[in-house]
Amino acid sequence: MAWASTQPGWVIGFVDEVWWSRFALPRLSAWQGKDQPVRLVEQTWQKGDPDPKALACYGVLWQQGPIDDPIRKQMSLRFVTGRPVSAITTQFLEWCCTRLQAQNKTSWLLIWDNASFHVSKMVRTWIREHNSLVKAEGKGVRILPLFLPTKSPWLNPIEPKWVHAKRNVVEHDGLLTAKQLAARVCAYFGCSYEPHLVLSEKVS
Repeated sequence: MAWASTQPGWVIGFVDEVWWSRFALPRLSAWQGKDQPVRLVEQTWQKGDPDPKALACYGVLWQQGPIDDPIRKQMSLRFVTGRPVSAITTQFLEWCCTRLQAQNKTSWLLIWDNASFHVSKMVRTWIREHNSLVKAEGKGVRILPLFLPTKSPWLNPIEPKWVHAKRNVVEHDGLLTAKQLAARVCAYFGCSYEPHLVLSEKVS
């Protein structure tokens, strides 16, 4: 990481996945008036609700600046129709690489945990073939995956970002639609709301 942070063509990005619930309420503390206390009102699912109870989302937190004083403000997000799986993971990686290539980056130090859809044969094969293609064509963004130790979420700086975001996007006395929730999340992180990642018919 120390070496990559000094290279203009390299980028460091921490990847993680998270579920955004429309019903579960985060732990939240807030200043409140004595006469008008702030309360979170738990919502219940109603029959006929067309939206999913929760949305899965891929995120990457980009790190810039020196290793001893890193800047970690920029996020990239893609929501998922369904749940995170290997075939969705490769779509997300490809999308990130396309965006990085447009920024004239050549290599991505990808830091993530040991989730099954990170270490699967499909994902490892895709990364290997992707890197081979980048080398053969002389263009694109090479991926160097770096795995965090198991059961150590505190080592991934994206984790507290999720916690603070859930507290900021919650509706204290109403129910958000899936689209409203996703829009709030993207607005909080300053990201554009991209089309959801979906499984293709070949792998679904």
